[in-house]
Amino acid sequence: MSLDSKSATPAHPTSGHEKTSVIASLLTLRELPVIVALLVLVAVTAALNPLFLSEQGVKDLLLNATILMILAVGQTLVIITRNIDLSVGSILGLVAFGTGSVFVAAPNLPIVVVLVLGMLFGAALGAVNGLLITFAKVPALVITLGTLYIYRGINNAWAGGTQYFAGDRPRAFGDLSVDTFLGFPLITLIALLVVAIVAVYMLGTRQGRDLYAIGSEPDAARLFGIPVTRRVLLAFVINGLLAGLAGVLYASRFNSVGATTGAGLELDVVAAAVVGGVAIFGGSGSVIGAAIGALLLTTITSALTALRVDKFWQQAIVGVLILAAVAADRIAGVRSARKLRIAEARNV
Repeated sequence: MSLDSKSATPAHPTSGHEKTSVIASLLTLRELPVIVALLVLVAVTAALNPLFLSEQGVKDLLLNATILMILAVGQTLVIITRNIDLSVGSILGLVAFGTGSVFVAAPNLPIVVVLVLGMLFGAALGAVNGLLITFAKVPALVITLGTLYIYRGINNAWAGGTQYFAGDRPRAFGDLSVDTFLGFPLITLIALLVVAIVAVYMLGTRQGRDLYAIGSEPDAARLFGIPVTRRVLLAFVINGLLAGLAGVLYASRFNSVGATTGAGLELDVVAAAVVGGVAIFGGSGSVIGAAIGALLLTTITSALTALRVDKFWQQAIVGVLILAAVAADRIAGVRSARKLRIAEARNV
């Protein structure tokens, strides 16, 4: 036997071990159940209604999920820190109506400028939430429930009975949700870019990893020198910024914006994050999972509509998914705690 063949022989067990390790890692992904549920749902619906996966059908699925994906990404940052933002629907509504107002006042304004203005407006509203929560030391649930109504009231007073329709905006702006690139709608590509950027931020930067530490144990995070107040405030600002972006894209996607735009959307956003594997008690989850959760929820609605199922069942299924996600998170938490106790007992 040659030297080359001898040196090559031991590579097989290592390769097999690596493959097993990769498979085991994939099976433990928090996002795996929601990915499987999404694939099964699409397969079953397509089998019963072949038009569901037509070119236009796929485009509609992506467009329907786009706004919710962006909002779910921002909400994930907040939930990971053991907080929640119930005002995102109202922020979206304010920015969407503001976008319509800007185009009426300055129809030739570049779209990029409008996007930046909307994001800054949303970031300012998110900063108000963050400042009230971090400095007043009042639970986020209470603060954002209050700002939900405040922002909605401002939008009602601002808009009144006024609505801006598709004809009030530049054609190029409306084309963001019509034109495609490699089969993907342009606004969906913007959403995917947001998911990628925030995912890298969460896992590849000190600030992103600090958010997980804060959600896992805030007191311990302070002891380790993590600036908890600044990090939580930043999470709310980014969440508001993304809600602002979603508001501008909403104005492009839908035919009209007015006083009621975005009403009730906050519940869908929280549901998408939780279904996507983000722990409602903070400390774990990913923006990719939240984005997949958003895609699953909107696909459920589209699938049941395609199959002519009553709208009640759409809401009921979403409720079951939320309960299942919370239950799975608690089971995983109990198992982790048990393994930790066993490890500590062995070390004693």
